[in-house]
Amino acid sequence: YGVTSYDIGTGFGHFAIATEDVYKLVEIVRAHGGNVTREPGPVKGGTSVIAFVKDPDGYAFEL
Repeated sequence: YGVTSYDIGTGFGHFAIATEDVYKLVEIVRAHGGNVTREPGPVKGGTSVIAFVKDPDGYAFEL
């Protein structure tokens, strides 16, 4: 409604979404034109697999 620009600010780092298959979800995001900023893989020093993506507004999501 009349807003021409929007600043997402620095009020948080990222959202996190749990999924059974990070690799599959990243492919779905990519197939829909999403921006994958960290490819799926284990966290440093651990075995949990994560990835990061950004939505069209620039919000970061950890999968």
